[in-house]
Amino acid sequence: MPITRIRRAIGNNLKQALQEQAQLTTTVEVDVTRLMRLRSRAKDGFLAREGLKLSPLPFFIKAAAQALRAHPVVNARIDEAAGTITYFDTENIGIAVDTEDGLMTPVVKAAGDLTVTGLARAVHDLAERARGRHLTPDDVTGATFTISNTGSRGALFDTVIVPPKEAAILGVGATVRRPAVVRDGDDEVIAIRDLVHLSLSYDHRLVDGADAARYLTSVKAILEAAVFEDDLYADTVA
Repeated sequence: MPITRIRRAIGNNLKQALQEQAQLTTTVEVDVTRLMRLRSRAKDGFLAREGLKLSPLPFFIKAAAQALRAHPVVNARIDEAAGTITYFDTENIGIAVDTEDGLMTPVVKAAGDLTVTGLARAVHDLAERARGRHLTPDDVTGATFTISNTGSRGALFDTVIVPPKEAAILGVGATVRRPAVVRDGDDEVIAIRDLVHLSLSYDHRLVDGADAARYLTSVKAILEAAVFEDDLYADTVA
């Protein structure tokens, strides 16, 4: 079979990214038990109200966008030829979508300004149009950061490739239920928890390992706190 135009473009972009950047990956484990319980309580009402299934992805996007504001070095672009670094004042988050034609990455513009509900609507719209081949050039340009949700296909975690002209990409692994040590008052006990691995691949020319760890720790804290309930019932914009 001949190489398709889309497959060639995907390959060229990823090859370019690996050749031009100093890429490595840092991973953390996150206890999302509280978040998954919130989603379980809210999903039926959300479906009735919005006509959409409430997946975990909008919560991860919300946490990622909030953490970008606290750690702008991760939401940046380096231009070695010009000798400059650009720090973005908005969070345009690319969402990797698996389609029959290959990997597409439509962009949720100003994702940090959206509620979980607004993000769920945006992701659904972009994913449907990606799979239906209805994306416009504007839909796939302007990303400042990307999220790859390979966990939706069962992957525990992976080392995702940072797209060209971005500083980092967040990989979201599968949420699994297994025993973990948790604190119960002054004691530590074994309990069944919902756990997920988050992997941040980043360009080491711009982002240091400590920067990556601080960013992931912020995302982890937001997800484990799971203070999203008001966000679910707010309007599209936070």
